[in-house]
Amino acid sequence: MMFLSSLLEGLQKNFTIFLANYPALLRGLAVTIYLTIITSIAGIILGTLLALGKVYGNKFISGIVTAFIGLIQGTPLLVQLFVVYYGLPVYGIRLTPIAAALISFTINSGAYQAEYLRGSIQSVSSGQLKAALSLGMTRWQGIFYVILPQALRRVIPSWTNEFIYLLKYTSLAYIITAPELMGEAKIIASRNYEFFKTYLLVAFIYLILVLVFTRLFRRIEKRFAIPGFELKR
Repeated sequence: MMFLSSLLEGLQKNFTIFLANYPALLRGLAVTIYLTIITSIAGIILGTLLALGKVYGNKFISGIVTAFIGLIQGTPLLVQLFVVYYGLPVYGIRLTPIAAALISFTINSGAYQAEYLRGSIQSVSSGQLKAALSLGMTRWQGIFYVILPQALRRVIPSWTNEFIYLLKYTSLAYIITAPELMGEAKIIASRNYEFFKTYLLVAFIYLILVLVFTRLFRRIEKRFAIPGFELKR
């Protein structure tokens, strides 16, 4: 009973903190969702181009793409964020915290999504491309109209995981003073000295977001699943 009473009291205090600071938390939440959605879409576009370059490009293009992906995957996201925000001004390129976060997260996500899509492309039988060529299609027509649509449908589960990762990784943007959810929470906690309760509340908000978006993407996966490739649940 004492534990239940303490838990209820903690939840009540967290709710009180939320009510007292909900405008700032909602602003931060909006920025977090904005960063996640924009970088996810941009990452898909960049990842698709990188994957096509790696799988179907010549040795030079494939080598450059492979080196780029290796560089991004081999370095921490936080370092990449610092290079973009603190390093580029040395060369006269000054970005706002939001712009720096968008660029850093897009580049990082694009590198990982390229590898997801590469595996998906290579899982499609090469005989289908040969069949497309035999029907009079050009090589790139066969890739865009036969191979890529199947690969994009198969890679949706991996994109789901990447979106969830991005949603949580956006919390790193507070380090460069981006006003996302974690950044607003830090200001609130510093103001009222309720660090534990404030960050616990933020953790709860992230948990709700993850559950909502996970459920949404599960529906999308079922909608676009290729017959015979459905996940058994």
